[in-house]
Parts: sequence; structure tokens; C-alpha cells
Amino acid sequence: MNWQSTLEILQDNLGKALADTFFMVSIATVVGVVFGTLLAIALFLTQHHLFSPNAAVNNVVGFVVNAIRSMPFLILLVVLIPLIQLIIGDPYTPLGGAIALSIAAIPFFARIAENSFTEVDSGLIEAAIATGAPTRQILCDAIFPQALPSFIRGIVLTVISLLGYSAMVGTIGAGGIGDMAIQFGYNRYETGVLIAIVVLLVVLVQVIQWVGDLIARAVIH
Repeated sequence: MNWQSTLEILQDNLGKALADTFFMVSIATVVGVVFGTLLAIALFLTQHHLFSPNAAVNNVVGFVVNAIRSMPFLILLVVLIPLIQLIIGDPYTPLGGAIALSIAAIPFFARIAENSFTEVDSGLIEAAIATGAPTRQILCDAIFPQALPSFIRGIVLTVISLLGYSAMVGTIGAGGIGDMAIQFGYNRYETGVLIAIVVLLVVLVQVIQWVGDLIARAVIH
């Protein structure tokens, strides 16, 4: 293993690979949290007996969410390539990877957020309803604050999952650290590059989890 060659490759390519990964994960996280939360609210309100139970809507939305979540990400990625190509032209770019990650993130986070909402004490919800507050106010002032610590941990889990998925996106040449690992570590037999990327991923996951736990604990206190 040639460590000098490994260092040169890392110096020349790691910065751009990290930037591409950050771009993809950031966009997918924002899209996943925003639209996943909206889906979670729809699922929560249509199944909770204190609001507007609607089995038909809940079953349809739940089926779509579960259908996408049940697909392994690599298979979902292959299925999405024609759609991404139709939208932006070239799917094998960081933007194409971000679109694929976003579609995977929405149903993933939707279930996490829904679980966060369902953990809120029904007694608190009943008390809020008894005051005559509208549903929007109950969501914003009663349910969401109580669900916030779990919600934050869900975001952390989503970011970590997307970081792993972004490495898979690299296998089709869409950029990021996964692409770098394939191009240099695997195709050129640079084992040092593979080791460095694995260590980097482990460190990134630990840092993200640590920061997320700090924020969640701060919200609780």
C-alpha cells in the first residue's frame, strides 16, 4: 500500500467529494424533513380518534409511504434514474443524487415524525381540544413542542442514513465520497483511500450523533 499515493489522491479529491456529499445530504435532509413532516401530520390526524379519522386517506398515504420505504435504496435509485433524467437531463450528478436521496428521505422521515407525534400524551391533546383551540394551534403549541426531542433525534437518524445512502449514490457516478471510494479505492486498488473514507464516515456519524444528542437534551431541559 503506497501511502504517498493515497495522500496525494486525498489531497486532490477529498475536498470536492465532501462538498458533493454535503450538498446531496443537505438538500435531501431539508426536503425530507419538510415534506416528511407534512405526510406525518396527515397520517397522524387521519388516524387519531381526537381529530379527523379517515381510514381511506390514511391507508392510501400509508401504503405509498410503506411502498417506497420497503424498497432497498439501490433498487429505488435505479428505478428513479429515468425520472431524474427527465427532470434535469443528467442523473449522474450531485443534483441527481440529491433528488434520489430526497425521494428516499421523505417517507423515511414521515414515519419517524408520525411516531414522534403519537408519543404525545392523549390527555394533553384532550386538554388542548377542550380549550376550543383549532387543530393548527394544537399542533404548533401542544403536540410539536412535546414531540420535539424525539423529532430532533429523528432528524439525526435521517441525516446519518442519508450519509450512508449518499455513498451508494457514488456507485453510479453521481459524486461524493462514495464515488471517490469506487473510482480510486476500488478501481485503482488504492486500499488506503478506502480505509481513509471508512474512517471518515465513522467519524462523521459519531460527530452528527453527538451534536444531535446535545441538541435533544438541551430541548428537554
